Amino acid sequence: MEGFENVDVIIEERRVIVGEFSTHYLTGGEGPPLVLLHGHGESSASWRWVLPALARSHRVYAPDFPGSGESAKFSVYSQPPAFYSDFVADFLDALELERAVLVGHSHGGLAALRLACAAPDRVTTLGLVGSAGLGRAINPAMIALTLPGYGDAAIAWLKTPFGAPQWTGMLASLSFARPLLAPPAWLAQHYCLARTPGHLEGQLACLRGELDLGGQREVFLDELPRLPMPTLVVWGTNDITLPSYQARAAAARLENGQLALIPSCGHLPQVERPDRFITALGGFLADQVNGIAKDSG
Repeated sequence: MEGFENVDVIIEERRVIVGEFSTHYLTGGEGPPLVLLHGHGESSASWRWVLPALARSHRVYAPDFPGSGESAKFSVYSQPPAFYSDFVADFLDALELERAVLVGHSHGGLAALRLACAAPDRVTTLGLVGSAGLGRAINPAMIALTLPGYGDAAIAWLKTPFGAPQWTGMLASLSFARPLLAPPAWLAQHYCLARTPGHLEGQLACLRGELDLGGQREVFLDELPRLPMPTLVVWGTNDITLPSYQARAAAARLENGQLALIPSCGHLPQVERPDRFITALGGFLADQVNGIAKDSG
């Protein structure tokens, strides 16, 4: 697939049945399993800028959540957060993966975090990238979409040929420190996603399950000290979707954690600053692998 090939790594598209959902995912590489979970409004393609590099040291899996991208869609008013963490556990089962590294961005971070708290034996290492679930605060624009009537009317317009560019522009303004420099491939991808039947409805159902008028419904800060696995918190210093002070608060509570703040970066460090993202995450994962090898030696 264009954009996923490297000198020695090819990323393939595959499908698997997870529960009742036909699930599209990207995979490639060799090594310990690494599952990448995308965020609100995104799809597995949001990892395209870092997939080949990560696949040099890991077998990487990047699914589209149900309701997103090329996975099966659903028709519900809201979808509770537990649905997505259960999906991740079922996705691991479908691929016969007992344990894996989980790296989740935004909404995907919340799914990874919930699973790490509920079944820590399934998560060897945890990465939380601009993650939901670490504080109540979130950009009010996200809350507005959950309002009855308003969100549905907005989605009806934003999925049209005239509204899709507005959706793409709004996402860019929320996602990048410098929206005017957003990669053209990312912009084209989100225009296509907006026009994909059921995609925006799936994002709205997700937001309604995770947010109320006060912000994020679930906050896992008190559970973080009990996480046994090595955990990396990655955040853009210019994130206006989820404020970077949530990253500092989370890292301070982790017994076995590190914090990587990426300067001049918004809510999508894997897209806006992929080199810095790979340096942070790749180095952290390498330390874990080397530490395991040293202990076993």
